[in-house]
Amino acid sequence: MQNILDLLNYLDDILYYPILIVVLVFAGIYFSFRTKFAQVRLCCESIRIMLERPGEKGAISSFQALMVSTASRVGTGNIIGVSTAICLGGPGAVFWMWVLAIFGGASALVESTLAQIYKQRDKDGGSYGGPAYYIEHVLHSRFVAILFSLFLIATYAFGFNALCSYNLQSTFEAYKFYNPSSTPFIIGLVIALIVAWCLFGGGRRIVRVTAFLVPLMGVVYVAVAIFLMIVNADKLPGVFNMIFSDAFNFKAIGSGIAGSCLMYGIKRGLYSNEAGVGSAPNAAAAADTSHPVKQGLVQMLSVYIDTILICSATAFMCLVSGVAPGADVAGAKYVQESISAEFGAAGPMFITFAMVLFAFTTLIGNLFYVDNALAFINNKKMPGKTFMTSFRVICVLVILVGAILPMSAAWAIADILMAGMALINIPSIMILGGVVYKALDDYQQQRRAGKNPVFKAANIGIDLDTVDYWK
Repeated sequence: MQNILDLLNYLDDILYYPILIVVLVFAGIYFSFRTKFAQVRLCCESIRIMLERPGEKGAISSFQALMVSTASRVGTGNIIGVSTAICLGGPGAVFWMWVLAIFGGASALVESTLAQIYKQRDKDGGSYGGPAYYIEHVLHSRFVAILFSLFLIATYAFGFNALCSYNLQSTFEAYKFYNPSSTPFIIGLVIALIVAWCLFGGGRRIVRVTAFLVPLMGVVYVAVAIFLMIVNADKLPGVFNMIFSDAFNFKAIGSGIAGSCLMYGIKRGLYSNEAGVGSAPNAAAAADTSHPVKQGLVQMLSVYIDTILICSATAFMCLVSGVAPGADVAGAKYVQESISAEFGAAGPMFITFAMVLFAFTTLIGNLFYVDNALAFINNKKMPGKTFMTSFRVICVLVILVGAILPMSAAWAIADILMAGMALINIPSIMILGGVVYKALDDYQQQRRAGKNPVFKAANIGIDLDTVDYWK
């Protein structure tokens, strides 16, 4: 077992440094300049678009698509991931999460706009799509598209859901009834059964449930964090100083990048917001909108909600508490001890409640993406009922097994699989990005003319044989 853990950690380290860190940084900067920093300029516009109604009654709105992607982004990583990054990498990890989110917003804009441009029409009049579709239809490589889909299935059905289950059960370590030999299994079983009930109800139920739960859990969690920041306002200058001084301690970073705040900020930031990974475009393609850029901007907003808002809420909740971070409290324990400093015994209970909501929405949001990938591999149609029933049973069992995995194995598996997705999707969207820049210019021209932008593929020179919509 130790040899396996060592191998996983070795692969995890080498994939992120130097490979993925170079790809992520270059792509984020490149997309930012090519879109003229649209992730900053059009932030207010993205909020306006989010509230638009779909063009057809019963279609999935931009807001609902945002909630599905946010359900996957906003999860246990916003609590446990941030805590782990601070405890193992240092407070400076928070700054590098912010940097990744700002540049990642441009990547999210590009990948989700592409998903909208090249989305496909289903038999019920709705739409579907994602990276596999634009890789196949425009890059003309079904092999690479299937490889991406396999990584997506492995990442979300297995890696992320196992990690999510582990993170959830770890929050119960703060309670006296916790028994390391039995409690993780019991918690894993309960959450697996709840997810199974939702999962067998179909995709529409997933959209309805997440549209209700995500705003609720996000608002309450951020409200508690803001309250703690107000109560401890005198400590905020010191917290900011701690974050920035650690973030720019290049001597410490240079002495060991793999365990530095820079690397933990990038790893946990990417796990949390998934910008450029290629997951959110699957939800973006399902939205009914008049212009592809609208959904690109909405998905860009999801990155900010996840990292700038909710991850920051966790970070400040912990850092203003005065509880010292360290490897011995990494994970749920650091967050629970931090909030206990103000709320006493009620603090860990609140974190547990938030984790239950985060885990639930993450698990069902992840499996929404997996269905899309399975359909792609099976020639654009869902596999038979027998296969899907068997596959979903396996997914439920993964949730159960994940609860009893060692912490280092759970994180390493998720990191490795996610890196595989990103290393396929990011080069693909860099090759195809020219279409997005033209679509963005088209959108802005129509907005400046006072119009509600409507997209036509021919207006920006797209080959109509490559699109199913926008003709």
